[in-house]
This record gives sequence, C-alpha cells and structure tokens, in this order.
Amino acid sequence: MRKQMISSLAALALFVGGYASFAGMGGTSTVEAAQAVSSFKDVPASHWASSAIYSAVEKGYFKGYADGTFKPGSPVTKAEMASILARLNDQPESPTAELNHFTDVPEWAKNGVATAIAKGFIRPSSYKGKLDAQATLERGEMADWLTQGLSVVDSDYGQALSDVTNTVIPAKEYFTGKLADSQKNAVAVALGTGLMSVANDKTFGVNRTTTRAEVAVLLSRYASVAKTKPADLQGLNELRQVGLTGTNLSVIAPRYQVFPENRYPDSYDYSKVTDDFSKIRNKELNTVTKYASAKLKNWVVINPYVKETERSIYYPVFVDEKDKLLRGAYYSFTEYDFNIIDSMSRLQAGSLFNSPTINPLTSPNSKAFREYAVPHMNNLLSSKGIFNVKNPIYWGEGLLHFDKTLNPEVHLTLKDGTTFYIVPN
Repeated sequence: MRKQMISSLAALALFVGGYASFAGMGGTSTVEAAQAVSSFKDVPASHWASSAIYSAVEKGYFKGYADGTFKPGSPVTKAEMASILARLNDQPESPTAELNHFTDVPEWAKNGVATAIAKGFIRPSSYKGKLDAQATLERGEMADWLTQGLSVVDSDYGQALSDVTNTVIPAKEYFTGKLADSQKNAVAVALGTGLMSVANDKTFGVNRTTTRAEVAVLLSRYASVAKTKPADLQGLNELRQVGLTGTNLSVIAPRYQVFPENRYPDSYDYSKVTDDFSKIRNKELNTVTKYASAKLKNWVVINPYVKETERSIYYPVFVDEKDKLLRGAYYSFTEYDFNIIDSMSRLQAGSLFNSPTINPLTSPNSKAFREYAVPHMNNLLSSKGIFNVKNPIYWGEGLLHFDKTLNPEVHLTLKDGTTFYIVPN
C-alpha cells in the first residue's frame, strides 16, 4: 500500500537573497540529476550524506546553487521544509487536517505549507497564527512535523505519541530536566523509530537547526519508517512500554512471567498478584528495613548478549561496550524515589530490598551513564556516605538473573497488599 516516496517534481524558482533552493528537478532526468550531484564541489563521495543527497536531488526535493555547490551545511527554513514535505506523494492526506490560518507565509511557499498541513505534518493549532515561516527549522520542531506525519500514515504511530508520555527518553536533556514536556513525545517517537538520533554529546538538540544534508537523510529515513509497522520497531516498543507501565521487561525479557497460582497456598488471595509493573509504579512499597519510604519510578532491563541491531534502545545510556556479565544475567537499572525518615547511608539504602535485581546500593559506573548525565547516587551523598537530601531520586544498578540458583525472582509488595511477583519460565 505504501510505495517508495517519490517527489511530484513540481519546479520552484531558485530563491534569491541567499536562500537555499529546494526546487523540484522539473524535466531533469535521473542521469542529469546524478551528474548534478557528482558535480557538487562541496559534496565529495566521502561526505557522510552523499548518498542521501543524491537520492533527494534525483527525486526533485533539492537543487544546487548556480556556483556548483549544494551547501549541505546550510540551514533549512520552515517554509522550505514544508514545501519539501508537500511533495511526498505517498503521504496520505489527514482526515482531520486543521484549517490553515497562517498569516506570515511568503507567496512562493503558500501552496507547500497548505499541502503540508493537509498531509498532517503541520498542525496550525500548535501556533499562534504565525508559522515564522522564514525562520530556520529546529530539530524539536522537525521531530514534531515528522512524527505527526507518521500518525497519518498509520494511526498506531499516533497512539505511540500518546503512549510515550511518561517514558524514559534516551537523551541527555531528559535526564538533566532540560527537555520541555511539550517536546518529549515527539522526541521519544523520533528516537524510537530511528528517524532521528542523539549527537556525540548525547543530546538530542531540540534547538539546533536542521541542515540541507540532514534533511536529505531524514527524508530517506521517513520513507523507510512509513513502510514499517510500529510494532516491528523494538526501540519504539520499549519506549511505549516504559511509558505505559514503567518497564521494558515484556520486550527485553518476555520469559519473565507472573508467579504461578498453583505455587501459592489455597488460602492466599491470588487476585492481588500481578506481573503488571504499572500497578506498583510510583506507589509506596513495603521495605525490609525502615530507613525510608520507597517508590520505583522506572525499571529498565538490558540484555547485553545480543548483537547491536537487537540491543535495547537504552543500552547506550547505561552500558559500555566493555561491560560483561556472568552466567546469563541481564542488567537491571531502577529509578528510585526515596523519602528518608531520619537519615540513611548508602549501605542502609542497599538494605531496603532483599533483591539482586531491585538493588539501590550503587549506581552504574559506566562511561555512558556519566555522559548521559543520568542521576547518580554519588551526587547525593556526603563524604561520609550519608544522603544529604531527604528525597533522593537516582538510578541504581542490579542484575536480573535467569539461573535458579541465583534468586531470579522479583518480588515487590505495596502497603495495600498488591504484589508484583515474577519469575523466568
């Protein structure tokens, strides 16, 4: 049903005043387009986006400049990007497209902006009458446009945008609290689908501008994702499950299932037993010791034994390449929310739960963990190892075992008796 996205090849005039041109190729043939790309003085074959640029020019999304350059690092304006998105012929029109009430769109871009709205990429209700059409397009807004477009292609992508509201986002800004709530959902889906990624500094960069080369790559990725069912994207599945339940366990370790009823005494009220982490997420738990009241905000499980393409989307956040485990254990990372009753040391925190999996004794010491600036226990301790805040919130590291000799059970109980109890089958 979804064909490879091809430009309509409708030509636009080259823009004046230094604006980059995104004109269609008109009657230009594929051979001529290939020759144009090969002749760009600033796009050698070794350029990281050369293939994507070639494809984008061939399909009519871009033209070069009169001086024989492509200017791959030049920023893209909102009007220009809207005109590009308007040419995606395989993008269906949204049945709920909003009215176009923008008052600041230049004449040359009005048709493109109107079509991008009709195809669901742009939602005028998110703006206050003005698109700021000739401003450069930032990555956060790009994520909005592309993920909104996906929700028109497949309604399940729209559901995914809702499901990730409370997820853990594998980007530095999320962990440092610098990612606005209004940006989280689109950023999460953009990362979960592979449309966009974090930079070398581990930030998503919502305020960074988008370049011509990056747009060429994004168009190629969008075409691929639009042909893929959301359920087939493991990273997106993890983000959705964490958003909905607080853990990615069902995606990464589906062998773990609820403790069987036949192993309970007949007198026990089994209706209180669950494998649904959402039923205990952010609720006060029973603890072995009484140094603090305890809640679990999120629980991330990582299988370190699979090849890179099958790894958890959270692997780069918590685990270094050199890290190894023994006897088939998986990594277990839990976000804790404690309210200390009097005072509590690191060792006393470790005594709150009798579990190798839910273990608040230490935070990860990986380089990745530090680079993503994930909240670390050590930042909350005095020189004597005592917590210097009453409400420490941090991530701890444990092990999820499958070996029955190493206590593979995960058993947590709320004050009201609700029991999260799972074992590997």
